[in-house]
Amino acid sequence: MHVLKTRILILVALLLLVCLADETPAQPTERPNVLLILVDDLKPALGVYGDPYAVTPNIDALANRGMRFDRAYCNQAVCAPSRNHLMTSTRSTSSGIYDLGRNFRSAHPNAVTLTQHFMAHGYRAEGIGKVFHIGHGNVGDDASWSVPFLSESPIEYAMVDSKRGAELTREEAYFSNQMPPGGVGGLPRGAAWEVGEVGDDAYADGRIAREGVRRLQAASERDEPFFLVLGFTKPHLPFCAPEQYWELYDRDAFELTQVNRPPAGAPRYAPKNVFIEIGNFFPCPDRPEELPFDRELQRTLIHGYYAAMSYMDAQVGHVLEELDRLGLEDNTIVVLWGDHGYHLGHHGTWTKHTNYEQDNRIPILIAAPGVTEPGTHTEAFIETVDLYPTLAELAGLPAPAGPQPIDGLSQVPVLNGEADALRDHAYHAYPRGPRIGRAIRTARYRLVEWKEPGASPDTAEYELYDYHADPDETRNLAAERPAVLEELKAILAGYPEARR
Repeated sequence: MHVLKTRILILVALLLLVCLADETPAQPTERPNVLLILVDDLKPALGVYGDPYAVTPNIDALANRGMRFDRAYCNQAVCAPSRNHLMTSTRSTSSGIYDLGRNFRSAHPNAVTLTQHFMAHGYRAEGIGKVFHIGHGNVGDDASWSVPFLSESPIEYAMVDSKRGAELTREEAYFSNQMPPGGVGGLPRGAAWEVGEVGDDAYADGRIAREGVRRLQAASERDEPFFLVLGFTKPHLPFCAPEQYWELYDRDAFELTQVNRPPAGAPRYAPKNVFIEIGNFFPCPDRPEELPFDRELQRTLIHGYYAAMSYMDAQVGHVLEELDRLGLEDNTIVVLWGDHGYHLGHHGTWTKHTNYEQDNRIPILIAAPGVTEPGTHTEAFIETVDLYPTLAELAGLPAPAGPQPIDGLSQVPVLNGEADALRDHAYHAYPRGPRIGRAIRTARYRLVEWKEPGASPDTAEYELYDYHADPDETRNLAAERPAVLEELKAILAGYPEARR
């Protein structure tokens, strides 16, 4: 009997322990860090995207850690608005901000940015380089960082001849908010490229990488999770890079585009003015009588873009190498994002500022340990505005709730394999004068509606491109495909009217 009582007491004690264990709150798992890598003016001209020229081994290796999005699109192909979209998950057509000089808080003063959302949940947010667009009268956002932001400009030179002895060039004035009373027209133009016999730290991206490494080292000594944003500046003009990166390429191997004019039948205002931005750099043409760009100039500009991109890629490599050395890679979400695409002579133009494929398709790579399968890719559509809610869900944070409009969708179901796609098209826009060109890009088509906000639908003009039959957008098919036009117009009608 005594033995039986003892066994009963032991059994009761064990049951009590189980019950107590069930009532004990589960210990929170370690929150993942976030390393967000932004690249200025980067189109998907990368080895991992199949580009035949690109020497980008470090970004290619990052893609092999996680998922590559093959149908990634920005929401407007210009720097400041695109960065607003990333940091607020609000499209330009929702905020009414389409230009470089207007700060996003003028539309939504109490907006909670991506990094603010993480800061509210215990993260330390730090930023270096170019995150928000600073310049053209615009400024950064102190509320988005736990410590003061460290800014770097994409406009700088290491050689005196590149500025022709001037203290300030046109683009330097824009990006440093040093606007002369009469505008920048009286200032000299800086060089469009520079082949520098210099070290990597002579230009911003080398310094951004070095400081990024230092911040990772400091973060590894702290207990709090980090959200580190590195905004690399190249391949933004001017194409300045140390000589070794120019030497990675055979200049004569670059083929020039044969599509050197705007699409036939496009509204006259839909293509860009070729002189915008690139006309502020010599020896590029800055007046109509100097057009077209001669073939040697085109080839050098393309060479410069790729050299600057490889220089940036090497700096990304230094950061990722340190992340691994510190043993942080297994608990750090790494994202690489290009703010918009880029024209390199296609359609007879350069840089960005259109609704066409060259300017709106971007690279997005996401490596989320324990979520993404290494070396995978997807044809699921993703927009810039999707990154904010995606990162929040990956980190186990509540979904963003504003107060600004939240236009993005979390792409976690795509990343973890639960869904093939969440969107069947991407949405973007670009303004031309009073008109807004609202666009949708499906797997086969792009529709662009050009209309003043609030005007009658009867006043709209349309562009329609079929990427199966005409991947280079040589002909506007809006008048020739009425059934397709109406089908896509019905999809576009599901979006609110653009805000101005």
